[in-house]
Amino acid sequence: MTTEVRSLREFKMPDVGEGLTEAEILTWYVKPGDVVTDGQVVCEVETAKAAVELPIPFNGVVETLFFPAGSTVDVGTAIIAIAVGEGAAEPAPAAAPAAAPAAEAPDAAVPERREVLVGYGPRTGGAQRRARKAPVAAAAPVPVVVIPVQPEPASAERPLAKPPVRKLAKDLGIDLRTVTPTGPDGVITREDVHAAVAPAPAPVVEAVVAATPLPVGAGDVRVPVKGVRKATAQAMVASAFTAPHVTEFIQVDVTRTMKLVRELKASGELGEGVRVSPLLLVARALLTAIRRHPEINAAWDEANQEIVLKGQVNLGIAAATPRGLLVPNIKDAGSKTLPQLALALGELTDVARQGKTSPADLSGGTVTITNVGVFGVDTGTPILNPGEAAILAFGAVRELPWVHKGKVVPRLVTTLALSFDHRLVDGELGSKVLADTAAVLERPKRLITWG
Repeated sequence: MTTEVRSLREFKMPDVGEGLTEAEILTWYVKPGDVVTDGQVVCEVETAKAAVELPIPFNGVVETLFFPAGSTVDVGTAIIAIAVGEGAAEPAPAAAPAAAPAAEAPDAAVPERREVLVGYGPRTGGAQRRARKAPVAAAAPVPVVVIPVQPEPASAERPLAKPPVRKLAKDLGIDLRTVTPTGPDGVITREDVHAAVAPAPAPVVEAVVAATPLPVGAGDVRVPVKGVRKATAQAMVASAFTAPHVTEFIQVDVTRTMKLVRELKASGELGEGVRVSPLLLVARALLTAIRRHPEINAAWDEANQEIVLKGQVNLGIAAATPRGLLVPNIKDAGSKTLPQLALALGELTDVARQGKTSPADLSGGTVTITNVGVFGVDTGTPILNPGEAAILAFGAVRELPWVHKGKVVPRLVTTLALSFDHRLVDGELGSKVLADTAAVLERPKRLITWG
């Protein structure tokens, strides 16, 4: 009997959030005894910025999970041990006699070897689904993992997709075999999975309320503050007591903007599947105002006591999620066309609502929009995101009596509120940016003449 050579390798909690010191383990996708392969997602963790799936960087058998789900672990601490080495991820030949006839069949066709996604290894035919580990014979001196396989129908070839995309499809109840791939070499992307979901509006506010139900008549309930909520609280306190905030307000007749939204939806001229919303035109209006007054796209360098003028506008969109407030941003939003901005905005909000925003998308924002109107709120005094110079609150659109062409008539009106850092944005600059944003929304044809 040949003795297997096995060793243990530990996988440590990586820094997935640009200098963060800890992360909470949300879910384990494996358990002791499971076979894992290079690139396979083994758990999901939440940092102060986002929820991130962690792939294992080597092949082997799960030996130990050092922390249960719900634990907060310091970066650099081992979270899982994997048995690696010869035989660690493969059954011994004697333990799988069922495979012998297939190997001895002289007429059996040799399947063609194909290159596939990193982390999946080469495929040699029909896809197979891994079953649970079978018990090991008591006489074996070293534990041997036996993996009986249950072949799928020959016609059901396993679609190509990365592990996070597979999990997304599983969460949404989508069979990847029914999804049309658009990625390179037939790889299914996140966008393909989203496209396979029947559109159904889901207000973010409902998800937030459902996340923390309170029993009627119960006593006090304590909710631990950690992860995204903890980071948000700390950042808002730091911002409120570091940057001198100034907030200005303006009411705007957005009747023409709302009409344009309806026309763009009906015509489909921005492209098939592109979502058009009032927020899209508010974002374009703000970007137009920033193009006319680029000094507001800036940051304060406390160490050097300098104003840093940013080279591109990374437009943040505040999104309420079950895990708390996230502010992912659209990189270089100022250079995008209206269809490109609409696509980026739709993808950004979809990913944020699923809690899958990457740390990179949450970093580097320069200006933010918070849409409080979706909650029926008219306006507010938004607090700046740390490191940013301005944030615009977009209130609810309501039908109000308005003087239009010398007559009082019902018009669609909203209130905009712009908060800015008075260290680097004076009253004149802030007022011009807010007034120009309002002017574009009042007469959206200025998107063409000014943009």
